[in-house]
Amino acid sequence: MTIQMNTRFVMKCGGSTLAALPDAFFEDLRRLQADGMIPVIVHGGGPAISETLTKLGIETEFVGGLRKTNDAVLDVVEMVLAGQINKEIVRKIGKSGAKALGLSGVDGGLMQTVPVSNAAEVGFVGDVVGIRAEIIEGIIGMGYMPVIAPIGISADGTQRFNINADTAAGAVASHLGVAQMIVVTDVPGIMKKINGELEVLPKITVAEIEEMITTGEIYGGMIPKVRAAMQCIQGDVKEVVIVNGTEPNVLSRTLHGEAIGTRIVTA
Repeated sequence: MTIQMNTRFVMKCGGSTLAALPDAFFEDLRRLQADGMIPVIVHGGGPAISETLTKLGIETEFVGGLRKTNDAVLDVVEMVLAGQINKEIVRKIGKSGAKALGLSGVDGGLMQTVPVSNAAEVGFVGDVVGIRAEIIEGIIGMGYMPVIAPIGISADGTQRFNINADTAAGAVASHLGVAQMIVVTDVPGIMKKINGELEVLPKITVAEIEEMITTGEIYGGMIPKVRAAMQCIQGDVKEVVIVNGTEPNVLSRTLHGEAIGTRIVTA
């Protein structure tokens, strides 16, 4: 899949990963923007949220991979994601000479959100049911790349929600009609032992991933990474590419169809 000029793409990255990426990564973003590409960034920030909660003495726990979120936790989630991390990313992009504008899903009611099905267990955690794409289009129209923190808001504007960043990224990509999404991580892709050597799998289906988890070929810290990537496949999003952000010109190379990282496809 090769990107065409003046075409947008959605990139998802963990806040800690994005903050640690070298200046060359942001220079690659700058060149893409200058060449007419339109990056839309959705970021997370779980480790920074956990660190801040610990400093403030607020207990936190996870249920089925989702952070249990009460009012106190939600205040910290919004402060860290929409404040600290979002603005750090915008500053880094600006330092490269590119133009970015940071916002959260609350701004303008960008991410229309409802409680997840197990809200009784996890509290104020939400699923995205609508995206006000005109807000993203407006930011793009002004020449800026949107940098979005995954905090959602109810339709009546009265309740904020903590949203899984991968779910939020998939929703944004789908509502923008983006077929391919890039997930930037600190690993080169999904690895498999072939003839005694670990190699990056260039392409894999969702069913094959589940089988590799069952057989133990995907294990440990890689399981949440691939499950997170799979959560991005929804709606119009047909494939997700997992890449290592420290690879030189990784975004440009991926968008121009170079075989890099692992492509996760629906079938």
